[in-house]
Amino acid sequence: MNKLQTAIGVRLGIALANLTGPSIRRALKRQEGQTFVEYALILALISVALAASLTLLKDKIKNIFDTIGDDL
Repeated sequence: MNKLQTAIGVRLGIALANLTGPSIRRALKRQEGQTFVEYALILALISVALAASLTLLKDKIKNIFDTIGDDL
């Protein structure tokens, strides 16, 4: 909520000061959506890498757990 209040305040202040040039408009574009997409892509990449590595190492992982189970 604080970010929303800040964004509204900044936009209102600029509108009142008549400073709506192209550089100001670019600075005011919302970037939250872009950040969300970037984090989603990173999470998807990590998930794919994790799934691939676990698939490749499944026999070794199984042997380790079998050894631990036998020792118990």
